[in-house]
Amino acid sequence: MFRRTGDRFAATNLRRASKAMRCARRAGGAAALALALAVVPAGADHTNARIDHAPPLPGPLKIDESKLEPLAWGEVDGWDHDDHAEAFVAFLQSCRALIRSAQASTDERPIRKALVQVCRRARAMVPLDRTAARAFFEDNFRALRISRLAEDQGFLTGYYEPIVDGSRFPTGEFTVPVYRRPGDLIVQGKRRKAGGFPNKARVFRKLGKRKLVPYHDRAAIEDGALDGRHLEICWLKDPIDLFFIQIQGSARVRLEDGAMLRVNYDAHNGHAYLPVGRVLIERKEVPKEEMSMQRIREWMTAKPEEGKALRRMNRSYVFFRVTGLSEHDEAEGAQGIPLTAVRSLAVDRALHVYGTPFFIAADLPIATEHPGTRFRRLMIAQDTGSAIVGPARGDIYFGAGEEAARASGRIRHNGHFVMLVPLDIDPVELGAQYPLPRPDPRKSDAAAMPPPGAVRAGPAAPRAATTGKSRREAARNKNAAPAPKP
Repeated sequence: MFRRTGDRFAATNLRRASKAMRCARRAGGAAALALALAVVPAGADHTNARIDHAPPLPGPLKIDESKLEPLAWGEVDGWDHDDHAEAFVAFLQSCRALIRSAQASTDERPIRKALVQVCRRARAMVPLDRTAARAFFEDNFRALRISRLAEDQGFLTGYYEPIVDGSRFPTGEFTVPVYRRPGDLIVQGKRRKAGGFPNKARVFRKLGKRKLVPYHDRAAIEDGALDGRHLEICWLKDPIDLFFIQIQGSARVRLEDGAMLRVNYDAHNGHAYLPVGRVLIERKEVPKEEMSMQRIREWMTAKPEEGKALRRMNRSYVFFRVTGLSEHDEAEGAQGIPLTAVRSLAVDRALHVYGTPFFIAADLPIATEHPGTRFRRLMIAQDTGSAIVGPARGDIYFGAGEEAARASGRIRHNGHFVMLVPLDIDPVELGAQYPLPRPDPRKSDAAAMPPPGAVRAGPAAPRAATTGKSRREAARNKNAAPAPKP
């Protein structure tokens, strides 16, 4: 009974795949992409499929709750005018981390493995000028516009690295502690002492021998829940400074002896992040069109008690670690490499792989408070954050200091996201390469005959297999501007 049921399930999926593949060959592009995203269940009976001697295909590209649309390079808004050599340098930073961890990584997503192969080719080609760098990306990637289902654009914010004064010891002036990760954080039922911390995770602490309870929230920690545990990295003057450092994820702390202490995001307490700016807009405290990090800071400074209550509404709390970066180095992202201003992008690490290139097209309030700056840049996914959730959600890193703070604090805008997917798992290419199943022998020849008056097409020409360089050349030709329709 179970075998027959499995056979029917497998046959149903093969028929669906066959229909999708025929549509893909007729319609190309989007249909082929839809086919590549289809999943044939493990254990399905492939007896009738024409797969003799066929090489195994990579697993399908799956990104939850997203839609993907193939684009020709000429359709990517602003692609021709970017400095691809700058982006290539940032990409190489990610490549070093990807190649270094290739053997030890437990990330089995196809895109990560494909990126490692692209990275090996990239390291063999350095250095590259703007023209050669652009050719490299076009020869090794497919452009796919990505957005959440039922939406056409993604959402962008900006972040920076604050520079604040601090002290190694508590004083009458420096009273706000910056905490390192507590040892009793339990994530998904296990202690996590090192390594990347998941954006979306259930975080607990143990009460007694067996009972797990939610970790302390912001109010409890501010009221002393962690006192006496020697978790303090340093002390700051202003709780507002700490609040914004926790939002940004890193900081340069200028100590009393002149040394610069660098701290980076290490973990969170598991409580949901609440955007306090949205609360101020809903309360009509700050008009939506004027909302920025600076306006939030001004409001909290002017109303200390209300500001404290507002901060506590955001129950999320961030813990830090000390890095070995010098005063002049850029902050490290979650990938463990230095970030590059306006080339590094924070993304949802549950959906995307570090090192993935994204081309961002948006009009943003960078030069002024009005969204008049044309932003068209190839960026590299190198960081994440607990508030960065979704397939087309990005946080642009602007660097350190006051100017970066002003520019990044104004950005809460929509934009177009184009993800660059390695050709080794190119959904359009894979959709065209899937083998067709043999005809069902149970169907009569009469059922397969065309209707009266129909013209029978001749036999299809065999498709040439494309691998390595020839495959990349074929894909590049496919990305050329389409011929005009008759």
